[in-house]
Amino acid sequence: MPADRSRRPERPDSVLGTPAVRSEAPQKVTGAARYATDHHPPGRVHAWPVPADVPRGRVTAFDTGPCLEVPGVLGVLTAGDAPRLGPSDDPVLQVLQNTEVPHRGWYVALVVAETLEAARAGAEALRIRYATEDHDGTLRAGHPDAYTPEEVNGGHPALRERGDPDAALAAAPVRVDCVYTVPPLHNHPMEPHAATAAWDEAGGHLTVWDSSQGAGAVRTALASLFDLPEDRITVISEHVGGGFGCKGTPRPHVVLAAMAARSLGRPVQLALPRRHLPAVVGHRAPTLHRIGLGARPDGTLTALVHEATTHTSRVREFVEQAAVPARVMYAVPDSRTLHRAVPLDVPTPSWMRAPGEAPGMYALESAMDELADALGMDPVELRVRNEPALEPDTDRPFSSRHLVECLREGAARFGWTASRTPRRDGPFLHGVGVAAATYPVYIAPSTARAHARPDGSRLVEINATDIGTGARTVLAQVAADALAVPLDSVTVAIGSTDLPRASLAGGSCGTASWGWAVHEACTALAARLAGHRGALPAEGLSASADTTEAVEKGSPYARHAFGAHFAEVRVDTVTGEVRVRRLLGVFAAGRILNPVTARSQFTGAMVMGLGMALTERSTVDPVHGGFAEDDLAAYHVPAHADVPEIEVGWIDEHDEHLNPMGSKGIGEIGIVGTAAAIGNAVCHATGRRLRDLPLTPDRVLAALTAATPAGSGAGSG
Repeated sequence: MPADRSRRPERPDSVLGTPAVRSEAPQKVTGAARYATDHHPPGRVHAWPVPADVPRGRVTAFDTGPCLEVPGVLGVLTAGDAPRLGPSDDPVLQVLQNTEVPHRGWYVALVVAETLEAARAGAEALRIRYATEDHDGTLRAGHPDAYTPEEVNGGHPALRERGDPDAALAAAPVRVDCVYTVPPLHNHPMEPHAATAAWDEAGGHLTVWDSSQGAGAVRTALASLFDLPEDRITVISEHVGGGFGCKGTPRPHVVLAAMAARSLGRPVQLALPRRHLPAVVGHRAPTLHRIGLGARPDGTLTALVHEATTHTSRVREFVEQAAVPARVMYAVPDSRTLHRAVPLDVPTPSWMRAPGEAPGMYALESAMDELADALGMDPVELRVRNEPALEPDTDRPFSSRHLVECLREGAARFGWTASRTPRRDGPFLHGVGVAAATYPVYIAPSTARAHARPDGSRLVEINATDIGTGARTVLAQVAADALAVPLDSVTVAIGSTDLPRASLAGGSCGTASWGWAVHEACTALAARLAGHRGALPAEGLSASADTTEAVEKGSPYARHAFGAHFAEVRVDTVTGEVRVRRLLGVFAAGRILNPVTARSQFTGAMVMGLGMALTERSTVDPVHGGFAEDDLAAYHVPAHADVPEIEVGWIDEHDEHLNPMGSKGIGEIGIVGTAAAIGNAVCHATGRRLRDLPLTPDRVLAALTAATPAGSGAGSG
C-alpha cells in the first residue's frame, strides 16, 4: 500500500514495524500459560454465586439447611453474615451488603465447597424467598423517565450544539431524517471472569489471580473494600483470555472470592458461569438513534442532528457516548449531538469494544448512505466531499487524518466502481456497501523499568495486561528498538501489581501508553550503558521512567484514527439469510508496530462487527426482567462458517504528535463502521432499508415482502 510521503525513513536495524511472532505463543499452544483458575494454592476450595431470580425487590428469608446438607459444602455467605465492605466508587461491587435486589441476576448469596460440583449443587439447593416490586426493563422512545445527563462515558458533555441545526435541517434542499436501533450486546470473552484469592493471615496480605484488563484497578478497589493499604495486596493477571471491555473494571467475582477466602481462611477459586455474565459484568446498552442530515444538491452537508437514547441501571449511571463520533467526522456548520438516558431495572451497562463509536457510527454511516441515495451520489464521494479541515467539535487541527486516502485506497482495492450495479443470481441478490470509521487516540500515564544483565539479556517490567492482543511482543519490540539490541534478547514481565504501575488495557490505549513508558525507560538505560565502562556489575544496570507529566500536558491536536470499510453481501430472497461474501478494511492508525498482531486485531474487530450486523442480539424479557439470550446457544457470535474473506490494509501514516513510536490504538477501530457497511450493502442489494440491528432473516424477509420499499427516509426541501 502506498506510504505517506511524510514518513521518515526507518532505521535499518529497527525491529518496530516487523512481523514478530507472539513471544508467549509456545506457552499458549502447549498449555503452559496460566490463567486465573490455573493457580491452585494449597487448601483451595471453590465458590458458586447465587443470582436473584426476581426482576426487582428484596430477599426476605434464606433456608440454608438443604444447601449445607450437600456433601462438601463448607458454608454460605449472605447479606446477613458476609463481611462488611468499605466504600467503593462502584456500587456494583457492594455485594452481599444488603437484601435489596435491583435487577434480576444480582448476586444474593455465595456457596463455598470443597469441589466445584458440590458448590454448584449447594447453590441449587439454597432456598430463597423474595418480596417483589414492580419493575421496568424496557427501553422505548418517549419514555417518561428519560433525562439528559451532565456527561456521558469518556467525560464528554451530553449535549453539543453549533448554530441552528433545526432551522438548517428544515431549510436543506435535500435531507434525511431517520431512526435506527441497536439492541443490547454482550462481550462474551472466551475466558469467563474468574479469580483465585488467598489470604496470608499472618502477614495480612491478600493475593489475587484475576482475569482482568487492569490489575492495578482491581488492587485499588480491593484496598478500599477490605480496608487495606495497597502494598498489602498483590493482583496478578498474567494471561487473560479476552475481555473486549467487560474486564476493564473490577467485577463482583473478585470481591466475592476475596470475601470468601477471608471468611473461611482458605484460598477460594471462583469462575463465573457463562449464563451469569450478561447480568453481572456489563453489556453494550441498547441505543435508539435519530439522525437528521441536510445537504445542498452537490452533497455539501448543511445540518446534522444525532440524538441517542440509551438505558442505564438504577445502581450506577453509565451512558454510552453514541453521538460523540458525529462531532468529529464531517464538516457541518449547524449541528446538535445529544444523549438521553433512561434508568431501568437492568444490570449496569459498561464498556464493550468501541463503546459509543460502534453503535453511533452504525447510525451515522447508515444515514450518510441514505443521503447519498437521496442525492443520487456515490457514497464514497459524499464522504470525501465533506472532509473537514479542522475537527468540527473543537476547531483544533488534526494531528493526522487520512480518511480520504483510506476511502480512495479501499475503493480501488475493492473494485468499488465496477461493483456498484446490484445484480441478481437466481434467488440471490448481490450488493456492496461502504462506511467510514473513527476512533480517538487515548494515552494514559504509565511507568516502566528496564534492566541490563551481565549476560547481555534485557528485562523490561511494567504492569501492562495482555488480553490476547500481543502486548508482550510489541513492548519487547519497542524495548529492542530503543536499546538497539536483538528482539530475542528482551524479556517483558507484565500482569502484576508488583511491577511498575501502568494503565489498564482499554480504550485502545495500551501500546501507546505502555510503549511510551517502555521507550523512555529503555532510552534512559541505553544512555547509562553508553556511559558505563567495563563489565556490568553482577546486579546489572537499571533505569525507570514515568510518563505522567508528559501525558498530562495534553495536546493541542485532535488525535484520532480513521478507516474505511467495504462489504459485499448476498441476500437469499427465499430464506432471508444474508451472507457477507467479502470484507475489506483500510485504516490510518499511525505507525503499525507489528503487522502480524495488527492484522489480527483489525480482523477480529471486523468479525465482531459482522456479528453486530447479522447475528448478535439480546433482549430484556419484560416479564422476568433478565436477558433472554444468556448463553452462546441463544446469543450467536460469528463462527467460522459465518466469516467470509476478510482483507485488511493500512495507510503507512507518520504522526509526530502522539508518542515516541508514532502509534495509534488499533484494537477497536476495526469494529467501527463494519455493521454500517454491511447494512448499506444489504440495502444496495435489495432496495430495502433495514434500520434495526441485527439484520436477521425474519427482518430481511419482512422487508423483501413489503408492498413498497422500506422507506428511505429521504426527502427534498
